[in-house]
Amino acid sequence: MSEVPRASLDLTHVLYDSSSHVSLALALITLSPILLMASYAALAVQTRELVIINMWAGQLLCEGFNWFIKRLVKQERPPDSVGNGYGFPSSHSQYMGYFASFLICHLFFRHRFATTGYPILDQVWRLCIYTGLLAWAGIVAYSRFELTYHSPAQIMWGAGLGVAFGTSFYTLTELIPARFPNSLIGRVRAAFLQHPVTTWIHIRDGWTIYPDGGHSEEWQRWRDEWERQSMPTGKRTD
Repeated sequence: MSEVPRASLDLTHVLYDSSSHVSLALALITLSPILLMASYAALAVQTRELVIINMWAGQLLCEGFNWFIKRLVKQERPPDSVGNGYGFPSSHSQYMGYFASFLICHLFFRHRFATTGYPILDQVWRLCIYTGLLAWAGIVAYSRFELTYHSPAQIMWGAGLGVAFGTSFYTLTELIPARFPNSLIGRVRAAFLQHPVTTWIHIRDGWTIYPDGGHSEEWQRWRDEWERQSMPTGKRTD
């Protein structure tokens, strides 16, 4: 039987220093983009939220943008790199830069968290979430250097392009329609939500109606129904 040429699918293939627990942790966290893609799919199907679907679409566009730049610049990876293909810009860093910037913009401009009743605690909670997202993106970016997949310049350019793409995409597709619903982009978004196919698959824009996307409203309905069903039969009013 003739030998068949085989190639390595390095999508989840990560090399790390087996003697270092830190290297192992970085090897695991560097897989974040792959895990996030699965999360996008699950959330899009479960919630049918336009914001999530739009964020996912932007993430794919950002990946396509990275693919184009790599083949336009054709910059090799560092000499000691274990990665394959062109290295500029780092796709992982760009991915996480987009993810963190889009989500932070959404949480800052449109989302409102449930209040604790203490403004200082509310602000601290927001700050913790923003810091956590930035730290996550930063650690993934650093892992690409520590695991010798990219040079610092390739990583910084990737992160910068991701942040620029995520911020611009959010402003264009989310912030402008929300602030200026009568603008061209706002009318296009409204027409999309009113389309028969969109209605059929139950796509919605929860943040247009509710400051938290409808989470509190849905939870309260569930809680009321749960308490009603948990009540002894003789005490029910309906």
